[in-house]
Amino acid sequence: MVLDMPRARIVARAACVTAFTAAVVAATAVSATVTTHDTAAGQVTVAIRPGAIRLPGAVTQAPLSTAQCTQGDGIACYQPGQLRTAYHLPALYAAKITGNGETIAIVDSFGSPTIKSDLATFDRQFGYPAPPTFRIITPAGTIPAFDPNNGDMAGWAGETTLDVEYAHALAPGASILLVETPVSETEGVTGFPQIVAAEEYVIKHGLAQVISQSFGATEETFASPAQLKNLRSAYVDAAKHHVTVLAASGDAGATDFTSNQSDYYTHRVTSWPDSDPDVTAVGGTRLVQSGTSYTSVAWNDTYNKAFHQVWGSSDPTPFASGGGRSVVFARPAWQNAVKAVTLGSRGVPDISMSAACNGAVNVYSSYQPGAAGWSLTCGTSEATPEFAAIVALAYQVAGPRHPLGVINPTLYALAAKHAPGLVDVTSGNNNVSFYQGTATTLKTVTGFPARKGYDLVTGLGTVNAASFVYELAGVKGY
Repeated sequence: MVLDMPRARIVARAACVTAFTAAVVAATAVSATVTTHDTAAGQVTVAIRPGAIRLPGAVTQAPLSTAQCTQGDGIACYQPGQLRTAYHLPALYAAKITGNGETIAIVDSFGSPTIKSDLATFDRQFGYPAPPTFRIITPAGTIPAFDPNNGDMAGWAGETTLDVEYAHALAPGASILLVETPVSETEGVTGFPQIVAAEEYVIKHGLAQVISQSFGATEETFASPAQLKNLRSAYVDAAKHHVTVLAASGDAGATDFTSNQSDYYTHRVTSWPDSDPDVTAVGGTRLVQSGTSYTSVAWNDTYNKAFHQVWGSSDPTPFASGGGRSVVFARPAWQNAVKAVTLGSRGVPDISMSAACNGAVNVYSSYQPGAAGWSLTCGTSEATPEFAAIVALAYQVAGPRHPLGVINPTLYALAAKHAPGLVDVTSGNNNVSFYQGTATTLKTVTGFPARKGYDLVTGLGTVNAASFVYELAGVKGY
């Protein structure tokens, strides 16, 4: 089985990192338009890498149960019905709140050649209805033919499968719009602008209410604040058109990848676009099952020996909810109430959902010839489409005359009111350790603890959707 990298990410390879860090100390969020390259910084290579964390092991012909995973490997795994229960979704479904009339746009490079049939198999297994519509569009150009031997394409196919299946599983009445882009890595910054152009097409034509993104780049890997901000136009447009945009906060805890895409920073960093003020950052939790009930703790599998045995390494490796303080964007006004935590910076994440590898989810795929079946996947690439589904339910409750748009101010206002739909997560942290290259000394980046109220590992916590959906929609109904 392919071992995908820990997250779909855009890594901007650039020099001048030291100058960049100095330049952004006092930077604030500004609007910008897309440019094809930053002439001041010179040519920059932007690599868009797929990478929901796909656990190694045999592809199975039926989804695994929690008991099977626990007995076989010492870690938990879940089927989508368990996530529905954990987030109290059946009560909403009983009230016919399923996302009906709403559309979730999922943005991925290349997509998967078998995604429509794979979703149909997924639905048959769990007894779910097909989405009202499932469209695939390619507004940024023709998608090249799928090559199963191309690890990049295979990785994006896995990401696409996870995104589509779990957005649909939690919002079964919502339509799915898969937005595929044809480039994963090119010279200049044409890789990410194609994603920007595709998202702007969706926004301009009113094709979706919520956009789910499972990719990001360490802020320090961009050549300058301007080079990053020149890629913000889709998020600025989404805010103007009242479209909600979500992004994964990353899977490497308080660190993230350097520009070589294999080493980690040895100090705290965070990533973009989840750090963008017009984007809601989705972090990760671990669901802990007790009978038919579930509680949440901060996701951190860095030191989990059972997981690493499954992964095939005894060394600690960063697998934890991304979170930290931006060095590009200043603290937005809606985070003023949590300034003791974020200080003068935009803090991420904002909210968290299930993402732990010790609690991975069952995904069905057949894009690899001769390898059709079920596998286990985890990471904030899982959490983001899950939360996209929750937001789609809230859009249905709010109605077409009350689009939600940028939901961050509402989230923090709900937290200030101690809204019952927000469930505080107070256990765990995103400290990580790793060996770098040929070094024999263990590196540790001390992250942040989950705590009462807002924190830089789970944000405002997670959700009880039976209440949260109404709260986010601004409707009394719980």
